[in-house]
Amino acid sequence: MLTSLTVRAARWHLRRREVSSVELTRAFLERIQALNPRLNAYLTVADEEALAMARQADERMMQGEDTPLLGVPIAIKDVLSTRGMRTTAGSKILADYVPSWDATAVARLRAQGAVFLGKLNCDEFAMGSSTENSAFGVTRNPWDESRVPGGSSGGSAAAVAADLCCAALGTDTGGSIRQPAALCGVTGLKNSYGRVSRYGLIAFASSLDTVGALTKDVYDAAIMLRAMEGRDPCDSTSVAAEPVDAEALDARGASLDGLTVGVPREYFTDGMQPDVERSVRIAIAQLQALGARIREISLPRTHLGLPVYYIIAPAEASANLARFDGVKYGLRVQGGDLIATYMQTRGAGFGAEVKRRIMLGTYALSAGYYDAYYIRAQKVRTLIKRDFEQAFEQVDVIAAPVSPTTAFPIGAKTDDPIQMYLADVFTLPVSLAGICAISVPCGFDSDGLPIGLQLIGPAFGEQRVLEVAHAYQQTTDFHLKKPLS
Repeated sequence: MLTSLTVRAARWHLRRREVSSVELTRAFLERIQALNPRLNAYLTVADEEALAMARQADERMMQGEDTPLLGVPIAIKDVLSTRGMRTTAGSKILADYVPSWDATAVARLRAQGAVFLGKLNCDEFAMGSSTENSAFGVTRNPWDESRVPGGSSGGSAAAVAADLCCAALGTDTGGSIRQPAALCGVTGLKNSYGRVSRYGLIAFASSLDTVGALTKDVYDAAIMLRAMEGRDPCDSTSVAAEPVDAEALDARGASLDGLTVGVPREYFTDGMQPDVERSVRIAIAQLQALGARIREISLPRTHLGLPVYYIIAPAEASANLARFDGVKYGLRVQGGDLIATYMQTRGAGFGAEVKRRIMLGTYALSAGYYDAYYIRAQKVRTLIKRDFEQAFEQVDVIAAPVSPTTAFPIGAKTDDPIQMYLADVFTLPVSLAGICAISVPCGFDSDGLPIGLQLIGPAFGEQRVLEVAHAYQQTTDFHLKKPLS
């Protein structure tokens, strides 16, 4: 089936003229039409734009052009600006917003000739762990439509898992690529902070936001990262790091000889779903069978990741979301005066979770509390980062769970924000440290729901993380399993 192709396989067939980009794009659009009403993964399906891009890609190939993404249909999380295509951030306040420009990551994929199928559902302004906070309805997990796909990139993960695109863009602020990738049984790479430009990303927490990809396998994750990474003059936090090399993954093969994998004792805690711990430990044993040395390590401040994140991220969100005031763009609810217009617009446009985080963040930044909360949280963040730096003096990568549970039922945690926040307890420290990590499928629970293995690397250590993850996938088949026919 054409829609089951990976990015790599799609390019192989396109290069040999065995299929055209138009034919491939039509196959995806037909599958989206059939399955999206059930899954709600797409908020915008760009039929005409996608076919026009596919025709252009076919013309470029006829002229001899060849790039790793030319003619490949992908989809984009709806927090990244796309020229001429509705961009909502999953919020009523931007329900009809159409940007006139592309985010840098999007522009780089467009330049390579990728075909954009549309925009994918997400928690409002990327604030959530289940995609239940979207103003446009929850996305359903393709493995069990009564369960969440994770969040905030739930639409991206569900679309890749259900073969509604070859690959998808997502964003990761505290786990929003890795956690939905684990819950939907796909591969999700969280890049080091600064490797991919944030320009054009509708900001949640500027010191934490990263742009990345959800894919069908690790090799595709390397292709997508290579296409997006690099210094961008529009983003002063972007870095010109050593580019990743997808071909080197095959060159290394399945051998992990000479590498040391750290296993943090703090990531295996009481309350974790037994199937998750079992599958992750089996995956670690597989890494050892491939030649890696396994070493137990400690990340002693892991338990502080959750409280630190939920001070820093809401504080930055409260500042970033101040721009949505009903004046320049987006929803406007006219009040009797300017202040009333602000209040009524924001009251009507923002959902409950966004309001909760704005209030938390404003409180943490307020006079008398700034030093007690925000400054102290930043100091502890530095200590968390130092824990990882010390660990990477002993090991090459760290192996751990992604989520303490598999996908939970829709509605199970919406009335208990703390339980929802705990879904990211194993991903938040990585984000606070600004380092890289990948989620790869490593098993299934007793209900047949996917489980993810998290492989963590130092800042700009994506190449090593990809090599280890790719080696693991060469000797397992969890990433090949499909939820829907």
